[in-house]
Amino acid sequence: MDWIEILKAIILGTVEGITEWLPISSTGHMILVDEFLKLNMSEAFMEMFFVVIQLGAIMAVVVLYWRKLIPFSTEPRLKLDKDILILWTKILAACIPAAIIGLLYDDIIDEMFYNYQTVSVTLILYGILFIVIESRNRHRRPRIKDLSQLTYGTALLVGVFQILSLIPGTSRSGATIIGAILLGTSRTVAAEFTFFLAIPIMFGASLLKIVKFGLTFTSEELIILIVGMVVAFIISILSIKFLVGYIKKHDFKVFGWYRIVLGIIVILYFYLQG
Repeated sequence: MDWIEILKAIILGTVEGITEWLPISSTGHMILVDEFLKLNMSEAFMEMFFVVIQLGAIMAVVVLYWRKLIPFSTEPRLKLDKDILILWTKILAACIPAAIIGLLYDDIIDEMFYNYQTVSVTLILYGILFIVIESRNRHRRPRIKDLSQLTYGTALLVGVFQILSLIPGTSRSGATIIGAILLGTSRTVAAEFTFFLAIPIMFGASLLKIVKFGLTFTSEELIILIVGMVVAFIISILSIKFLVGYIKKHDFKVFGWYRIVLGIIVILYFYLQG
């Protein structure tokens, strides 16, 4: 086993753990990192790796928000928490739009849009949107300040915004956070619902990629995948805690400016390469 490949998996897991939850596009960062740190693996494995590594990030959400996500309690006896069950029905409702479009057009979207031109444009476009929306909402008070206030209609509309994230460079968290804020949620509610919404979406996407790749992993491929997932899990815990603490006192404008700068860097880098 080449230790250099393990080091690359650690770096990729770190990038995934940071960028999956911050609204700055994990895909945009992965494309740049992959230019300099290409794993010595097949294209089929890499396509699967960049999706399945997200399972590590998802487990971070489950661990951090266990009490808000698990509808079972054993104290003093086994019982169901109806509020959590209702939250899960809203989460699943919000998953429907992107799940339908993703299942029908996954290969077409990858073929048409998985390129640096698309990524750079979406990075800049949604960066501008973050700045504009936050400026517009500067003096507005959110209608929805708690997850329990989120209606099924609002949840479904947030899910519609999530369709935008199927285009590389958009950022799943970026699209849903923008959508939720426009629909009247607080930044905290927007971020938490985005975290929870990722669970079924990413599990489903990972399952599809694993089935497509097959279960015939070599020992080296399995080690690389596990290392990437474990690192993504650890870094995700830190990233989520940072974001939750940050948005209590600040808006999302800094992420908008960051996206614009990154988008310009992506354009310049590949233009000069060409």
